[in-house]
Amino acid sequence: MAFEITRSAARFMRMMVMADGGPESGFRLAVTPGGCSGLSSEITVTDTPEPGDAVVEQSGVKLFLPAESRILLDGVTIDFNDTAASTGLVFMNAKSSCGCS
Repeated sequence: MAFEITRSAARFMRMMVMADGGPESGFRLAVTPGGCSGLSSEITVTDTPEPGDAVVEQSGVKLFLPAESRILLDGVTIDFNDTAASTGLVFMNAKSSCGCS
């Protein structure tokens, strides 16, 4: 599983954890097929991973990743977009020319 988190996405994730969690909390990122990039996501801040989640620390963020998410994130760059039209994580898939959250 090789994926990248941009600085703006990592900052967003850290801010979410600081606002909604405690010192041991992490950012749970459940990715499923769907959306224009081929990926959709459900995000939560939680104190503990769910059964089967892998705990991955990347870019200063503790991520809780379900098994399917780990497979789907391979080769993906996770960015954060904050515009008048949309705010949220953006998944840029090298296999696709677009990305969305």
